[in-house]
Amino acid sequence: MDRFLTREPGRQTRHSFSFGSSYDPERVSFGPLVALNDDLLAAGAGYDPHEHADIVLVTWVVSGALAHEDANGGTVQPAGELAITRAGSGLAHSERAAGGATRFMQAWLRPDVAGGEVTRRTTTPDLSGDDLVVAADESDLGVAGAALRIGALPAGATVTVPEALLRHVFVVTGALARSSLAEPLSAGDAFEITGEHEITLTAAVPTQLLVWSFARDG
Repeated sequence: MDRFLTREPGRQTRHSFSFGSSYDPERVSFGPLVALNDDLLAAGAGYDPHEHADIVLVTWVVSGALAHEDANGGTVQPAGELAITRAGSGLAHSERAAGGATRFMQAWLRPDVAGGEVTRRTTTPDLSGDDLVVAADESDLGVAGAALRIGALPAGATVTVPEALLRHVFVVTGALARSSLAEPLSAGDAFEITGEHEITLTAAVPTQLLVWSFARDG
């Protein structure tokens, strides 16, 4: 509930970092992660064509389905599918809820090298296990040492977050049990970890997590 909130007709977005007119100098970025937006769209609502450049967009559909359209045509991204779009020197696209109401997470990362061609790749990680799964790595993201892990954990499952210089853990749904790191965390909560030490997390109820790890600060 402490995240920045944007409301427009048919959509609501909570921002984990400064975004648009919402600015806090202490919440600008975390390593190369410069935005983490949690969008709720009403049926048919979304974003008209708009442009990006020199950014990597990582989109995870939590529920519903997201229609994406750019110069190469249109696709529909269902829940459980991850899209990695490298905007290169310039991308214009639109995003809308395809059919019913849709919730999706979108992260923006600064790539190591600006410019280049636009690329888009989708993948459906296998979340049937009780662990974190690498859904995107540095070759996908264009950020050396970066990785995104996703987990769909049953109640009581404990996972280990691998060591990294920087880690960002976001609770998409469910809740984590209390640990030495923080109070119990529920959907929409997150914490940032600095320092290369191994940590463990336990799901208090069925829980979905997005776990970013980075090898550089900035």
